[in-house]
Amino acid sequence: MKLKRNVPSMLILTGIILFIFLIMQPLEILFFSNNIALLFPKGIIALEERNLLLIIQLIMLLVIIPVYILTFIFSWKYRAHNPHGKYDPDLIDNTLAEYIWWGLPCILTAIIAVLTWVKTYELDPYKPIESDKKTMTVQVVALQWKWLFIYPEEKIASINFLQFPKETPIHFEITADAPMNSFWIPHLGGQIYAMPNMKTELHLIAQEAGDFRGSSANLSGEGFAGMHFIARASSEDEYHQWLESAKQSPKILNFEEYSKLAAPSQNNPKEIYQLKEENLFNQVIMKYMHPQEK
Repeated sequence: MKLKRNVPSMLILTGIILFIFLIMQPLEILFFSNNIALLFPKGIIALEERNLLLIIQLIMLLVIIPVYILTFIFSWKYRAHNPHGKYDPDLIDNTLAEYIWWGLPCILTAIIAVLTWVKTYELDPYKPIESDKKTMTVQVVALQWKWLFIYPEEKIASINFLQFPKETPIHFEITADAPMNSFWIPHLGGQIYAMPNMKTELHLIAQEAGDFRGSSANLSGEGFAGMHFIARASSEDEYHQWLESAKQSPKILNFEEYSKLAAPSQNNPKEIYQLKEENLFNQVIMKYMHPQEK
């Protein structure tokens, strides 16, 4: 005995399941907004990157949503027990349909390509951020498995901690004295690679005060999970207070001390140093350029 399928019930059940899956994402965003840095940025660069991501997703939904709707329409119209559903096994071509399902995706792909190209140029990480405030420079060295931040103008350095005033452009100069890594502060912008023997650059700015999680975005061995740091955006007064206290640190960073720091270690605490080796960042890069002098 053949069982009759209840098509309306199946469609309703499928619709309910699909609705549940669709509603889960906005609910997750609502309840975990503080932990989703990419969707709730705190800087101009990250905001522009987020907006680009959302625009591209909306354009793609122009194809995805009609496909879902047509799936239900075709399932209902051409169900087995619908006498008005015309069955035409000899239909092999439809010019209008061909134009729609090939033409529309091609047009949308071209729009996404042009939009991505334009925004990629605008958000070039090497491009300085326009501001009425002076850009500050921070040099970053990726070590195993910790981050060294050098403030060349302020003559201080820190391990796994970075502080800067909000609404002030920051020019990061980045290298590595360890296997290739990736520097990333999700609340402020995208990642950029840190490589030995090379210097990469990144320009970021924080529009709000707060502590933002920075991390390694590239697998780099057993200490990778603990290779994160705090990026603190503060007011000008708080930043200068921190700067003055950092300059009083009893710890001195010269090349000899740096050589000890460069040794592999995991889960390193925050440390502050007085910088005594002004050219330290360039020395780290140049040590891979030629044999070291004995």
